[in-house]
Amino acid sequence: MAPGTEIAVTPANLKSDPAYAMTDDGYRLPVIDVTHPNFTVPDDAKSVAALFEAYKEAERRNALIPGLVMRLMLQSAARRSRLLADIVNCRSGFLGGMTTYLMKLGADNLPPPFDSDVDRRLAAAPHVVAVRLRLQQMVKLLAGALEPLLCADPAAPLVLINIGGGVAIDSLDTLILLSRSGDSLRRRPVRLHVLDIDAAGPHFGAAAVRALSAEGGALAGLDIAFVHQQHDWNAPKPLERLVRQAADAGALIAASSEGALFEYGSDNAIVVNLRALHNEGRGAKLVVGSVTAGDELRRRTIASGSFKLIPRGLDGFRPLAERGGFRIVRSEPAPLGDQVLLCPQ
Repeated sequence: MAPGTEIAVTPANLKSDPAYAMTDDGYRLPVIDVTHPNFTVPDDAKSVAALFEAYKEAERRNALIPGLVMRLMLQSAARRSRLLADIVNCRSGFLGGMTTYLMKLGADNLPPPFDSDVDRRLAAAPHVVAVRLRLQQMVKLLAGALEPLLCADPAAPLVLINIGGGVAIDSLDTLILLSRSGDSLRRRPVRLHVLDIDAAGPHFGAAAVRALSAEGGALAGLDIAFVHQQHDWNAPKPLERLVRQAADAGALIAASSEGALFEYGSDNAIVVNLRALHNEGRGAKLVVGSVTAGDELRRRTIASGSFKLIPRGLDGFRPLAERGGFRIVRSEPAPLGDQVLLCPQ
């Protein structure tokens, strides 16, 4: 495999409107397509460095505000922002898939009732732009690593496994990017398995596939099935069966987990899920995921918040990947952490 293969994230200057899909709550939302100018985030070295500085400056300013005052300010602003209300009122330790998805739309793409002035300021904040960058980096890593494998085996079914993916927009955008860059998907069935305890995100993801597969859509003409499965990453047996069945069918298997397993899962959960994906060398040919940064600033931010992120950094994550049968072959830095491409050892 060529882990350094690069696929341009903007292969065409697309003028058409993005696709739209409906949520379970009846909201019509655009489907994020990182190859579309509406959703592309600058990811050259200079732009990423500037985002790092903006993130650090925002954290420095926040650190000057007493905790009680900050909480009162957030509670007041949350009354005027659907997105911020979800963050402030979060009790589970992690955001739901649909709230995370909405923040990835960007300030200029928020639909009513998520488009108040506070919502737009939140969506334009460095922390949220960093989440959008994370998605784009994930997609480029996954598509770039998949393309040579697909070209080498033009008939093999493609099985994408998304762990804790919610909408699984990283998987969908990977398919969009691959379809825009060539014909590697045209002659094969594609099966996307989304393993998530939440249902709302995957329901929207399935609706997004239908919209993208319609005539004129970015995935029109492809054989794509979207399957949601309840998954507790502390109980990997169903994942083991899924990988084994796909391997027995001769499928090319790739997995991803954006803002999920590698960021919130315990050490043991990461290892056992990677071992299930590895399947003694017969399973996933690559895994792409996001790893929370472990620097002092990120640790301090997490400690003062309510999200149960684990700031391992690459140094803390690398031995877990190796225990799971994988090695880091490439990583892309962003303010909230690193996106990693793993290949079997």
